[in-house]
Amino acid sequence: MAKVAWSAGIDHVSGALSKPSKNGHHSCKKMLLGTHRVAATQSDTCNRLYIRPKVERTAPLKQTEIEARSRFAAVRAMVKTRSKDLTKITADQAAFEAQKDLSYGKKTMNAWYWKVCGDEYDESLNG
Repeated sequence: MAKVAWSAGIDHVSGALSKPSKNGHHSCKKMLLGTHRVAATQSDTCNRLYIRPKVERTAPLKQTEIEARSRFAAVRAMVKTRSKDLTKITADQAAFEAQKDLSYGKKTMNAWYWKVCGDEYDESLNG
Protein backbone atom coordinates (compact mmCIF):
# COMPACT_ATOMS: atom_id res chain seq x y z
CA MET A 1 0.00 0.00 0.00
CA ALA A 2 1.23 3.47 -0.80
CA LYS A 3 -0.21 6.88 -0.11
CA VAL A 4 -0.70 8.82 -3.31
CA ALA A 5 -0.78 12.48 -4.30
CA TRP A 6 -2.22 12.83 -7.82
CA SER A 7 -1.29 15.57 -10.27
CA ALA A 8 -2.85 19.00 -9.99
CA GLY A 9 -6.52 18.94 -10.95
CA ILE A 10 -6.99 15.23 -10.15
CA ASP A 11 -8.72 14.83 -6.80
CA HIS A 12 -8.97 11.05 -6.71
CA VAL A 13 -8.78 7.93 -8.84
CA SER A 14 -10.69 4.75 -8.12
CA GLY A 15 -10.26 1.52 -10.06
CA ALA A 16 -7.73 -0.38 -12.10
CA LEU A 17 -5.05 1.78 -13.67
CA SER A 18 -3.52 -1.18 -15.47
CA LYS A 19 -4.55 -4.81 -15.78
CA PRO A 20 -2.71 -7.91 -16.90
CA SER A 21 -4.13 -9.02 -20.21
CA LYS A 22 -5.22 -12.61 -20.77
CA ASN A 23 -3.66 -12.67 -24.19
CA GLY A 24 -1.29 -10.56 -26.17
CA HIS A 25 2.42 -10.35 -26.60
CA HIS A 26 3.10 -7.68 -24.01
CA SER A 27 1.27 -8.24 -20.76
CA CYS A 28 2.21 -6.98 -17.33
CA LYS A 29 2.09 -9.55 -14.59
CA LYS A 30 0.65 -7.15 -12.01
CA MET A 31 -2.44 -5.00 -11.62
CA LEU A 32 -2.14 -1.39 -10.51
CA LEU A 33 -5.21 -0.50 -8.45
CA GLY A 34 -6.09 2.99 -7.19
CA THR A 35 -8.62 3.43 -4.39
CA HIS A 36 -10.26 6.41 -2.75
CA ARG A 37 -11.69 6.09 0.74
CA VAL A 38 -15.12 7.72 0.98
CA ALA A 39 -15.82 7.01 4.66
CA ALA A 40 -15.86 9.98 7.01
CA THR A 41 -12.47 10.58 8.62
CA GLN A 42 -10.22 13.25 10.10
CA SER A 43 -7.30 12.22 7.88
CA ASP A 44 -6.74 13.78 4.48
CA THR A 45 -4.77 10.78 3.18
CA CYS A 46 -7.64 8.96 1.51
CA ASN A 47 -5.97 7.89 -1.75
CA ARG A 48 -4.20 4.55 -1.88
CA LEU A 49 -2.32 2.65 -4.57
CA TYR A 50 -1.97 -1.14 -4.56
CA ILE A 51 0.00 -3.50 -6.77
CA ARG A 52 -1.67 -6.89 -7.01
CA PRO A 53 -0.02 -9.85 -8.74
CA LYS A 54 -1.83 -11.66 -11.52
CA VAL A 55 -3.89 -14.52 -10.10
CA GLU A 56 -3.85 -17.81 -11.94
CA ARG A 57 -6.44 -20.47 -11.21
CA THR A 58 -4.75 -23.66 -10.06
CA ALA A 59 -7.72 -25.98 -9.60
CA PRO A 60 -9.90 -27.18 -12.47
CA LEU A 61 -13.49 -25.98 -12.66
CA LYS A 62 -15.92 -27.89 -10.46
CA GLN A 63 -19.03 -29.39 -12.00
CA THR A 64 -21.24 -26.88 -10.16
CA GLU A 65 -19.21 -23.99 -11.61
CA ILE A 66 -19.53 -25.41 -15.12
CA GLU A 67 -23.29 -25.79 -14.66
CA ALA A 68 -23.60 -22.24 -13.27
CA ARG A 69 -21.66 -20.82 -16.23
CA SER A 70 -23.79 -22.79 -18.69
CA ARG A 71 -27.00 -21.61 -16.98
CA PHE A 72 -25.79 -18.00 -17.02
CA ALA A 73 -24.94 -18.12 -20.73
CA ALA A 74 -28.25 -19.75 -21.64
CA VAL A 75 -30.36 -17.37 -19.53
CA ARG A 76 -28.44 -14.35 -20.87
CA ALA A 77 -29.28 -15.45 -24.42
CA MET A 78 -32.93 -15.98 -23.45
CA VAL A 79 -33.13 -12.50 -21.88
CA LYS A 80 -31.61 -10.90 -24.96
CA THR A 81 -34.04 -12.69 -27.27
CA ARG A 82 -37.13 -12.11 -25.14
CA SER A 83 -36.43 -8.43 -24.53
CA LYS A 84 -36.31 -7.84 -28.29
CA ASP A 85 -39.35 -9.99 -29.16
CA LEU A 86 -42.03 -7.53 -30.30
CA THR A 87 -44.82 -10.09 -29.85
CA LYS A 88 -44.16 -10.35 -26.09
CA ILE A 89 -43.19 -6.81 -25.07
CA THR A 90 -46.69 -5.58 -24.19
CA ALA A 91 -47.55 -8.67 -22.12
CA ASP A 92 -44.13 -8.60 -20.44
CA GLN A 93 -44.52 -4.94 -19.50
CA ALA A 94 -47.97 -5.60 -18.03
CA ALA A 95 -46.68 -8.59 -16.04
CA PHE A 96 -43.70 -6.57 -14.81
CA GLU A 97 -45.89 -3.65 -13.68
CA ALA A 98 -48.26 -6.03 -11.87
CA GLN A 99 -45.50 -7.49 -9.69
CA LYS A 100 -43.02 -4.65 -9.21
CA ASP A 101 -44.73 -3.14 -6.13
CA LEU A 102 -45.01 -6.48 -4.34
CA SER A 103 -42.55 -7.25 -1.54
CA TYR A 104 -40.87 -10.00 -3.58
CA GLY A 105 -41.25 -8.17 -6.91
CA LYS A 106 -38.40 -7.25 -9.19
CA LYS A 107 -37.86 -3.49 -9.39
CA THR A 108 -36.34 -3.29 -12.88
CA MET A 109 -37.48 -4.77 -16.16
CA ASN A 110 -34.06 -6.36 -16.67
CA ALA A 111 -34.18 -8.09 -13.28
CA TRP A 112 -37.70 -9.32 -14.10
CA TYR A 113 -36.49 -10.74 -17.44
CA TRP A 114 -33.65 -12.56 -15.64
CA LYS A 115 -36.08 -14.05 -13.11
CA VAL A 116 -38.63 -15.15 -15.73
CA CYS A 117 -36.04 -16.56 -18.13
CA GLY A 118 -34.12 -18.21 -15.28
CA ASP A 119 -37.31 -19.88 -14.07
CA GLU A 120 -38.07 -21.05 -17.64
CA TYR A 121 -34.55 -22.47 -17.97
CA ASP A 122 -34.77 -24.30 -14.63
CA GLU A 123 -38.20 -25.66 -15.51
CA SER A 124 -36.96 -26.95 -18.87
CA LEU A 125 -34.22 -28.90 -17.10
CA ASN A 126 -36.42 -30.25 -14.33
CA GLY A 127 -39.69 -30.55 -16.22
